[in-house]
Amino acid sequence: MALNSDPDVRFAHARDASGLELLPEFVSRPQSPDEVVDTIREVAAAGSTITPAGAQTSMTGSSITGTGAIMTLVNMNRIIDVDPVKRIARVEPGLRIGDLNRALEEYGLLFAPDPTSENDATIGGAIACNASGARTLHYGATRNHVAGVRVAHADGCIRSYTREHPEKNCVGYHMVQDPVDWFVGSEGTLGIVVEAELSLVDRPRATLGLAVPFRTLDESLQFVTSARGSSRSPLCLELFDDQAMMIAAESSGRRWNIDANALIYLEDDAGDDSLVDEALSYWLSIAEDSNVIADDIRVYQGPAELREARVMRHSVPATMNDRGARFRALGGSKVSTDWAVPYARLGDALRESALAIQRHRAPQPVTYGHAGNGHPHQNFIAEDASSLARINAAVHETLERIIAMGGTVSAEHGLGKIKRHWMPLQLSQLQIDVMRQIKNALDPGGLFAPGNIF
Repeated sequence: MALNSDPDVRFAHARDASGLELLPEFVSRPQSPDEVVDTIREVAAAGSTITPAGAQTSMTGSSITGTGAIMTLVNMNRIIDVDPVKRIARVEPGLRIGDLNRALEEYGLLFAPDPTSENDATIGGAIACNASGARTLHYGATRNHVAGVRVAHADGCIRSYTREHPEKNCVGYHMVQDPVDWFVGSEGTLGIVVEAELSLVDRPRATLGLAVPFRTLDESLQFVTSARGSSRSPLCLELFDDQAMMIAAESSGRRWNIDANALIYLEDDAGDDSLVDEALSYWLSIAEDSNVIADDIRVYQGPAELREARVMRHSVPATMNDRGARFRALGGSKVSTDWAVPYARLGDALRESALAIQRHRAPQPVTYGHAGNGHPHQNFIAEDASSLARINAAVHETLERIIAMGGTVSAEHGLGKIKRHWMPLQLSQLQIDVMRQIKNALDPGGLFAPGNIF
């Protein structure tokens, strides 16, 4: 399998969605598992390294490298098989999530994880970082939906792993009992997934979308807490602060009440068209208890309106990415947090963040995202290196508070190369040492994804 060293090809694979730029020495574009194995053997024999990549939508620099080869798997993009009875799909890693879900429409099925970049993000990338999205509130992250993987290992062998579910099992350490979990969230550091067996869910038949505005952020978070404690299970509960609302309004052309300073976007699977009104009444009653701006609630029904709502939600990170790119030449960038806390502590966490931002004189972020999971994204724009340093100091202080609340420094994007220095805030040295031993057991020569996580 040839390794391409053409400068233009290398440069085309030098940047991911994080904005970080690293120029690989080679690019490999396999079209089959056999070609993946051939490349592994060639690179290992040369004493070099391989970083696997999909569509390079990573927010953490995990799908780029400045050393060795980038192996882009986007040409391995087949749906191998769909079993609608067992609700299983076998697919190649370069298949885009949006393409998979469009193909599953005829079966009334869905691959539930829905990262913001689902029309670009690949299955392999979603597995690599245990991707999630808005619907994770209801369905869980990618890990819940991976039933098996075929993996090309550092020794050039391909091995298959399938989840087994004995009711009782006490053989060995729990951490080794399900090898599928070794690779979900491993960010390409342990092997290269060449095929995945995915568990599917029934596609919702009657989805109701609601954009619910509030006068204050606290009132919007009160609604989130009430919704989480209610008898219904919303598909998503997405937060927009006042700045995110402005971006969403510009993208959709639909302005909000002048008194609105926060918005929650909710989706509910009503189950049947005849039950949509019942679901609407239920959520309106919950919202009224949180002092909603009742005359400005927007209702989204049907495929076209629900697509409009998704475009509104996705416009926020896209806009912030564009804003950050303007300042790269000056030493600035977009800085995006990925922390999460137990949802009932989200208001406390945002207040702690605001204090840290004030203390370090950092610019105000745009805050949006998965409030139902206690997982907002704060997007800062650093206009130069000085601003970037102040933002990073504020984020570091915030993360210390997040960990004290029982939270995490990274809830869906992984660590990659950009966030790996936050890992010791959350994991003890013993935990990190155990991870290194796992890495050494599966990849003793350090072949895969140098710089990711470690």
